[in-house]
Amino acid sequence: MQLSFFRPAESGDALTPTDMARSMWDDDQMHGVAVSGALARGAEQRVRELGRTELRPARYTVDLFKAARMRDCRVTTEVVREGPRLCLVDAVLTQEVDGTEVRVARASALFLLPTASTEGSVWSPDDRPVPPPLDVAPASEEPHVPFFHSSVGWSQSFGLHQNDDRKSSWNTAIPIVSGEPTSPFQAVASIADGASMVTNWGDRGIEYINTDITLTLAREPVGLSIGMSALDRVEVDGIAVGTAAVFDRTGPLGTAVVTSLANARRVVDFGDVEYTDSGERRRTSSVVE
Repeated sequence: MQLSFFRPAESGDALTPTDMARSMWDDDQMHGVAVSGALARGAEQRVRELGRTELRPARYTVDLFKAARMRDCRVTTEVVREGPRLCLVDAVLTQEVDGTEVRVARASALFLLPTASTEGSVWSPDDRPVPPPLDVAPASEEPHVPFFHSSVGWSQSFGLHQNDDRKSSWNTAIPIVSGEPTSPFQAVASIADGASMVTNWGDRGIEYINTDITLTLAREPVGLSIGMSALDRVEVDGIAVGTAAVFDRTGPLGTAVVTSLANARRVVDFGDVEYTDSGERRRTSSVVE
């Protein structure tokens, strides 16, 4: 069976979350990767319906203002502005609560027309993050347990990376909806929520919960495998802003920024967690030192 975050609901245009969409914060809560992916899918579909296939996703912002529950959801979209060189689309994810459709998350997606670069010279950094070596993470379009990098090097062992080191990750996207191909934009938009994993994961686990995601893209990824590397983190009085570089095997793509709130009473502890490529999450017998 194909892994995915959602499957089409039995009736209508709703999406039913699968167990892959379940958050570690709460068993009845969807994680941001699934929510962001569903909203990106809706925005991208709207642009395609307009026939604007020449446009490229350049900025994508998600507000995670209410917990999305493990129940059917719908994504609606609105074209805010369409012009020769851009299209701005809003997307909203709703769920039924007591017979009423309630908004739980929203996104704003900006699509721009690529042209030609100018002739002037502008500074850009020489030091760019790099993916794990191919002998560690072979090229594949099949979803797999994420690879992480800290002072111990690249590995898929979560326990080894539960530390206060600077982190990077390497992911291959899980399909958003079963039976549908995953586009490069859907892949990077969903994985962008994982910026919290490289900027907020410390020696006690993840003690900050995302309130938003902002992804910027100079280009779309080549394929479905995408990396992130922590660039900066600022925290004051329980409000944290983390910035990560986003890249693939051909070079940099852009950045992902997450704003988060301290959530120390419900820490996501990865010290004794492991995953299988089939999506199964289980506890190990002891914390890996």
